[in-house]
Amino acid sequence: MAESSNRSNTGVSGLDDILEGGLPTGEMYLLEGDPGTGKTTIAMQFLLEGVRRNESVLYISLSEPEQELRKSATSHGWDFASVPVVEFIPDEASLSVDEQYTVFHPTEVELSSTIDRMTAAVEQRKPTRLIIDSLSELRLLASDNIRYRRQLLALKRFFAGRNTTVLMLDDRTANGHDRQLQSIAHGVIRLEKLARTFGATRRQIEIIKLRGSTFREGFHDYNIHQEGVVVYPRLVAAEHGIDFDHTSIQSGIPELDELFGGGVPRGSSTLIIGPTGSGKSSIAMQYAYTAASRGERAIVYAFDEVLRTARQRAEGLGLDIGRELDRGTLAMSQVDPAELSPGEFIWQIRNDVEQRDTKVVVIDSLNGFLNSMPGENDLILHLHELLAFLNQKGVVTLLIMTQHGLVGTMQAQVDVSYLADTVLLLRYFEASGRIRQSLSVLKKRVGNHERTLRELSFTSGRITVGEALESFQGVLTGVPNFVGKAAPAANPEAADLGQ
Repeated sequence: MAESSNRSNTGVSGLDDILEGGLPTGEMYLLEGDPGTGKTTIAMQFLLEGVRRNESVLYISLSEPEQELRKSATSHGWDFASVPVVEFIPDEASLSVDEQYTVFHPTEVELSSTIDRMTAAVEQRKPTRLIIDSLSELRLLASDNIRYRRQLLALKRFFAGRNTTVLMLDDRTANGHDRQLQSIAHGVIRLEKLARTFGATRRQIEIIKLRGSTFREGFHDYNIHQEGVVVYPRLVAAEHGIDFDHTSIQSGIPELDELFGGGVPRGSSTLIIGPTGSGKSSIAMQYAYTAASRGERAIVYAFDEVLRTARQRAEGLGLDIGRELDRGTLAMSQVDPAELSPGEFIWQIRNDVEQRDTKVVVIDSLNGFLNSMPGENDLILHLHELLAFLNQKGVVTLLIMTQHGLVGTMQAQVDVSYLADTVLLLRYFEASGRIRQSLSVLKKRVGNHERTLRELSFTSGRITVGEALESFQGVLTGVPNFVGKAAPAANPEAADLGQ
C-alpha cells in the first residue's frame, strides 16, 4: 500500500489496511498488549520500514537489553544494524542503600534522569520514527498516577511540532491497567491473545481509537511468523464488487446439471449437505475437476481428510486430477483448524481469488471450519462476509456439511442453509434389502431447478445420477415405500418454479 503524504506505513501491510493507509505522522501512539503478543516485533517492522524509506529512526529500550533486541531481529532474518538502539538501565546509585535515605525518593530521581536522557537522545538524533519500550518501566519509576500522567503530558508537549511519529509500547502489567496514556495518545492499538483448549494461540488486533482518522473497526486476526507479524484484516464484502459473466457452470454429468436446472450459477454458493460417506466430497470434486479441465482455476480446501486420500478417491472415479494439478488449474490445500485462525483462512481464500483468478472454491467441510471458530456466532458472521465476497467476485462456492446420523431424522452442527443460494441434499435409503443413495435440490435462489429425487451411485469408476425416483415414496425418511409408477403432477408448471 502506498504511503500518503501525511501517513506513515507501519511495515505491516494488513495493519496499514486497517488504518486505511498507516499512522498519521507526527503523533504519539500507544501499542498495548500482554507479554508475547508481538509488540516488539511490530515496533521493529515499523522502524525497518522507516529505514527502507531513508527516514531517521530510533529505538529507546527501557527494559530489554540491546543485545536481546538485535538477537530477536536476527531470528526473523532482519538486518537491524541500521537501527540505532539506545538502552537505558537504572542508575547504580538509585540501588545503593546510602542513596535511599535522601530528601528525594530514589524513583523520583531516576524518573527525572530517565526522561532527561530520553529527550537528549531524541534531540541529538532527531528521528522521524521513534519507539519507546516500554511504558511499564516509566510507570514503576513514577511515585503515583498524578506524577506519571504529568510526565506523559510533558513528553507529548516535547514531541509536538517535531514531526516525530512515536510508538510507545505497554505490556499492561500495571495493577488495574490504568488508562492514563489511552486518553493522552493520539491513537491506541491493542494486541490480545485468546486462550484455546487445543491448538495454536489465537491472536487478535483492535484499533481502540485514532483521532481525526477513519479506520476499520472490530477485531482482526493476526499471527507471528518468521517474516514478522502478519495481520489479516476483517473481510468487508461491500468493498470488493466487480462485474462478471452471469452464466452457469456444468459438472460434466448431464443428469446432475438437469437437477440444478442447467448448472450452478456463477457468483453463487451451494451447500452440499448429507450424512457421512454419502458422496458430498465426490460431487464437489467433480465440479472442481470439470472447471479445471475447461481452464478455469479451482481450489479445494480440505479440513477433514488428508490430500492423499482425497486424490485417490477422485482418481478412483476416473478424474485425472494429477494432470490438472500439474497444469495449475486445480489446487488442493490441507487446512489444520488447530493451527489456523478464521481470519487467516479467509485471507487465504481472498488472496487466492484476487491474485490467481480462481473461479471455483470448495470448502470441505464446514464442520472443520466450525471447529476453528471460538463460537457459532463468529462462524455465521465470517461465513456471511466470505460468501458475499465470493459471490460478488463471480466465484462458484461449494460448501460441504456433514449431518449427524445416517438415516431418518438428522441434525447439523449449525444451520447455515439460509446463507447458501442453493442446497443439494444427499440421503441414504433402503430398498429391496440394499442401501441406496438419493440426491435432490431443495433450494435455488436464482433460476429453475428440478423438484425430483434422483438416485446417486458410484459404479464402474464414475459418478452416476439416475432417473427420478418416481416409484418410491418416503425416500427422505430413509425407509421408502414402493408405490409403482407415480401419477402426473396436478400442476406440472410448479416443478419449474424456483425458490
